[in-house]
Amino acid sequence: MTTVAPHTELAIFVGGESRRMGEPKGRLTVPGGSRTILEQLVERGRDAGLAPLLVGDASAYSGLVPELPRVDDEPLGYGPLGGLRAALAHACEAGRRHVVAVACDMPHVMTEALLLLRDHPSEAVVLAPRRGPEAPWEPMLARYDAALLLPVLDDVIADGRRSFQQLFSEVEVWPIELTPAIERSLEDWDTPGDVVR
Repeated sequence: MTTVAPHTELAIFVGGESRRMGEPKGRLTVPGGSRTILEQLVERGRDAGLAPLLVGDASAYSGLVPELPRVDDEPLGYGPLGGLRAALAHACEAGRRHVVAVACDMPHVMTEALLLLRDHPSEAVVLAPRRGPEAPWEPMLARYDAALLLPVLDDVIADGRRSFQQLFSEVEVWPIELTPAIERSLEDWDTPGDVVR
């Protein structure tokens, strides 16, 4: 039996230092369950037909999801844009068109939201939500066209720019509707107080 590889990669960013949280965020337990955030993200991604990939320094998650491919930031030490570059390059090498990015501190990412991103008909280079007309684009829970964005991102990195918003200003970004599933999925945990809330 032949399995068709998914056309969309789920890039799970795990490289943050979690200073404010005090422990690796992806190892926190999701509300009402026994799984970690990382394990749930992997499961939800697979349920949506995406190919999960760990992006960044995944040493804090050793043994948690050992079967997943992992990539280091490119270039190392460049922050989230370095992680995005690594994910885009990996998708291109695997013959995947799109990358959906999420962070390992997002405990409420819903399969429905991932399906909305996967199946959206927009041909824009980036498909992303924003919380209001003047609000910044949300780079996590966004979909990226790997082949089209990679050369633009290389130019942005070469210029020393590190902001997703600066990257987004260089390409067409299409807004995805802020549905209840998208809005819920955007919630993240940055501090212990977020977990209690």
